[in-house]
Amino acid sequence: MSAWRGDMNKGFAAWAAHWRVPCGFAWGAAYLVFSQPNVQLIAMGGGLAMAGVLVRSWSVGYIEKDQTLATDGPYRYTRNPLYFGSFLIGAGFAIAGGSWPLTLSFLVLFFLIYWTVMRREAKFLRQKFGEDYERYARSVPFFFPGLTARKDLPQSKEKFRWAQYRRNHEHEAVLGYVAGLVFLALKVWLR
Repeated sequence: MSAWRGDMNKGFAAWAAHWRVPCGFAWGAAYLVFSQPNVQLIAMGGGLAMAGVLVRSWSVGYIEKDQTLATDGPYRYTRNPLYFGSFLIGAGFAIAGGSWPLTLSFLVLFFLIYWTVMRREAKFLRQKFGEDYERYARSVPFFFPGLTARKDLPQSKEKFRWAQYRRNHEHEAVLGYVAGLVFLALKVWLR
């Protein structure tokens, strides 16, 4: 369990942090049943989801959770590139699934749960890194990325590290992406 969870374990934020993964699996189960993909939707949604996989992959090579304040790479565009990448993946698969109720439910669940989790994590980072985080938060958008990297941030020595990518098991997101596309293709083919 991350250190920040122990400090802030009250209310809806604690519920959201605890239940975000099970809610994602429940949504995924509904997706398996109710998705109605076609080739065009898979191409559009799959492209958006691939962008999300790339954002997440880029992000995890920079982050050492609960250890340092990541401010380089994708963290110069948004304070939450991992969640932004997850949003793109989910939105892409929601589009590829061809079901407006699934898409709407994804958007509601994502913003209800993950917005709360991001705020909770921001509070932890504010407590842990103090003024460094405050300066960073004033310069970089919370969720939706800015179009250009913030150059006014202090230059850090952070670089993308493949070892960090592997340590964060991000290859699992890539495998999930491929499995999702295979599932959708099979669903179209078997109709």
